Amino acid sequence: MYNLEYVVLLVIIGILIYARKALDLLGSIFMIAMGVIIIFAAGVNWLLLIFVFLILGLIFTRYRHQYKKEIGVYEGTRTLKNVISNGIVPFVMAAFGNYGGFIGSIATATADTMASEVGVVETPRLITNLKKVPPGTDGGISLLGTVAGIIGAGIIGVSAYILGINPDLIKTMEIAVVSGTVGCFMDSILGAVLESKSYLTNEHVNLIATVTGAFIGIFMVQVIV
Repeated sequence: MYNLEYVVLLVIIGILIYARKALDLLGSIFMIAMGVIIIFAAGVNWLLLIFVFLILGLIFTRYRHQYKKEIGVYEGTRTLKNVISNGIVPFVMAAFGNYGGFIGSIATATADTMASEVGVVETPRLITNLKKVPPGTDGGISLLGTVAGIIGAGIIGVSAYILGINPDLIKTMEIAVVSGTVGCFMDSILGAVLESKSYLTNEHVNLIATVTGAFIGIFMVQVIV
């Protein structure tokens, strides 16, 4: 009974997200479908961790949004491709009950989103040679963005602990921060080396980064006592 109530709530949230133009129609529908499966496969608390990521993304997408519009880096409405590239790995990890991969992939997506949305207001440097590049350049990093990304990954760690996904706070924080940071830097490296040359799209880069974060999270579960 409770699960059905959560499904109804999820549908309502999906409609509100679509109404706010944070996601397009297909993106909203796919998000709802993944959420329903997660509720029944892993539990509502696992879904709530994804919502922490979505809320942070919505908040920080609006950060200095007028400036972002002026320099041409404001994304606006996200699409089905964004949902798949950022959400499919956490979805698979949740479906199989793998908390390390789940936390690691969400921490990566959160760190990358916050690093991009906050760091773009500061002149970045290309990760491969540290030369200054225009804001929004693929592979550009900044101190402000890096700090924001690490904080974002830490928020996911704290949230995962509070939601009971893993009862060990220190272990959960280590998984989230390390996985999120490594995954975020992987995103930047791929952006500088491959996306900038049009070998990969932004969605491909995001997907590979979340896979990286998931693998780091899975590995850390095995090595952290």
